Amino acid sequence: MYNERENVVDMVQALEAALKQNDLEYEVIVVDDGSNDGTTGILEQVQSSWAWLKIIELRRNFGQTAALAAGFNHARGEVIITLDGDLQNDPADISRLLAKLDEGYDVVSGWRRPRQDSLLTRRIPSSIANYLIGWITGIKLHDYGCTLKAYRREIIERMNLYGEMHRFMPAMAGWAGAQITEITVNHQPRQRGKSKYGLSRTLKVILDLVTVKFLGSFSTKPLHIFGGMGLLALLLSFLSGAAVIYQKYISQPPLSMNRNPLLTLTALLLLMSIQFLLMGLLAEMMCRTYHESQNKQTYTIRRIIGLDKDSASAVSPAKGKDNG
Repeated sequence: MYNERENVVDMVQALEAALKQNDLEYEVIVVDDGSNDGTTGILEQVQSSWAWLKIIELRRNFGQTAALAAGFNHARGEVIITLDGDLQNDPADISRLLAKLDEGYDVVSGWRRPRQDSLLTRRIPSSIANYLIGWITGIKLHDYGCTLKAYRREIIERMNLYGEMHRFMPAMAGWAGAQITEITVNHQPRQRGKSKYGLSRTLKVILDLVTVKFLGSFSTKPLHIFGGMGLLALLLSFLSGAAVIYQKYISQPPLSMNRNPLLTLTALLLLMSIQFLLMGLLAEMMCRTYHESQNKQTYTIRRIIGLDKDSASAVSPAKGKDNG
């Protein structure tokens, strides 16, 4: 929640009604993302009546990604469901998300239909962003921006969120091998308060998409992208140099090398190719240092059958031990 004082009570009541329909243990964590309209005070009053409600108050408005990360870090459930606090996401859809998750999926994403938002400032930019994200990441969903999603805990624990990365979580989960699906969910028009989103977020999404694509495809092999650009620059440098030689010695009338701009281009492309290759090598060294120093694995395991969990330590013998 961020400046949602008008919606606090109705939101909590709607959550209680929806959660009581399921015979489950649950907790509700409200992350107050630095509200300055009195949202925090109303949350504290509500919490005195509903003890199952937990409140995390951030010191300032850090943004939705940081707020979600705070909630994830303090959640204890095996399944974690996220939703906005403006009552546009319907808590009644929680049971449907859980039912879909029980079919064997790791992530269930909501698809708001019909969407009750402005056409020009919300729906059209969102459609463009959804298409770009699906095309670039390969994980095609109709509504990446819908906050109403269900995750298995082990999927969340693998993610580090920053920037505006929250909308890319299904893509990041898909790259880690998660089974992902989506279902249509109710979307209600905003009754009270003001939307905090607009066209300015579109540019941020595009820039973060570049970061996500790089991390997802090249984080463990950065030389593939830098080396590829270096080899392309080297090829273009070779072609430009060949054109210079052709114009000097074969074409009529011959063109002086000193006055040929292609000679400058050849030198520039050659230097660029060397720089890209060196950047790739440096990135490879940093990547290996990162994974080895923090014991980061380059894979994720769904489950282990017939293998002792502690036996993994036998795969990597202690440093300095004589293995005969």
